[in-house]
Amino acid sequence: MLDRTKPTSITLWDGSRIPRLGMGCWAIGGPFYAGDVPLGWGDVDDAESIRAIHRAIELGIRFFDTASNYGAGHSEAVLGEALSDHPDIVVATKFGFATDPVTKQATGAFASPEFIRASVETSLKRLKRERIDLLQFHLNEFDPVEADVVFATLDGLRAEGKITAYGWSTDWPERAARFAGRDGFLSVQHTMNVLEPADQMIALVEQTDLISINRGPLAMGLLSGKFKPGDRLAANDVRSADLDWLKYFRDGVVSPEFSRRLETIRDLLQTDGRTLTQGALAWLWARSPNTLPIPGFRTVKQVEENAGALEKGPLSASTMAAIDAALQR
Repeated sequence: MLDRTKPTSITLWDGSRIPRLGMGCWAIGGPFYAGDVPLGWGDVDDAESIRAIHRAIELGIRFFDTASNYGAGHSEAVLGEALSDHPDIVVATKFGFATDPVTKQATGAFASPEFIRASVETSLKRLKRERIDLLQFHLNEFDPVEADVVFATLDGLRAEGKITAYGWSTDWPERAARFAGRDGFLSVQHTMNVLEPADQMIALVEQTDLISINRGPLAMGLLSGKFKPGDRLAANDVRSADLDWLKYFRDGVVSPEFSRRLETIRDLLQTDGRTLTQGALAWLWARSPNTLPIPGFRTVKQVEENAGALEKGPLSASTMAAIDAALQR
C-alpha cells in the first residue's frame, strides 16, 4: 500500500496518492462542553475556517479529519460547506461521542449498531456527502472484544456503500492489533509527536501496513513554539481544562516538563530553515513511512505553515539520531 520511495506522499486504500499531510478539524468546530468543562479550542470564525480549508486545497492538501462531536457537529458542517465543490477531497470522520447541537453539550458515549448507523447518517448530511471515505471508531479505551460488534456494523455500512474504509482512534496497540487484518480496517489514529514517539504503535502499523494517522503532531500547539511560560489560554479552550489526559497544558498554561524537553531539541527541529512546526512534522515523516500527521488549524496562516513542511521533507537520519540523544532515548 505505502510507497516508500515518496517520503512526503502516501497511497490510500483506493489507490490514490496524496501528500502525507492532512488537516485536523477539531479546532474549527468551536466551543462545546461537558457541563462547564470546555472540550473545544475556543471561539472560531467560520469564514476564516473556510478560507483556510480552501487554501489548504490550493497547497495540495487532500485529507481532512473531523469527528461527529467536534463543536457538537459544527466542524463537520463547516467542512461540508467548504468542500461542497471538492468531491475529490478525502474526508475522515469519527463516531462514538454524542452531543447536542443546540446546547453544545456532550451527552454520552455510545457504540450500539443503532447509534452508529444514526451517527453516520447525521455525518453524511452535515458533510454533504453520499459516502464517508474513512470512518473511525472514536472511543479510545472501548473493550476490544465488545468492539467486534462495532466493526461488524462497519462491515455492513461498507457493503451498503455508506463508507469506503474504517479504522480506530485509539492509543492502545493491542486494540488496533485485534482488527488489523480485517478487510476494510485500514488505519489507526493515535497520539504521536517528537515528544511521544509511540514506538509500540509504530511497530504494529509497520508490521500490518496500516496507515498511522497522527493526532497531536504538534503536542496541542506546544510544538508551534508560540507559548511562553506563564501564557494563559482562554477559559473556553480545552487546554484550560483539568482533564486527566491533558499532558502538554494544565489549567491553561504550558507544562514546565514538556517545555523543558522542547528546549533541548528546538534547534534540531529548525534545521535547514524549518520553523519549529515544520520540524515537528518532518520528524513524523522521518519516523516511519506509514505516518500521516493531521495538525489542527484555525487560520490561513497556520495552514500555510503546515503545508510548507512538505517542501522540505523529512528530517535527516543524523538529525533524528541527535534528537534521540538529546531526549535521552
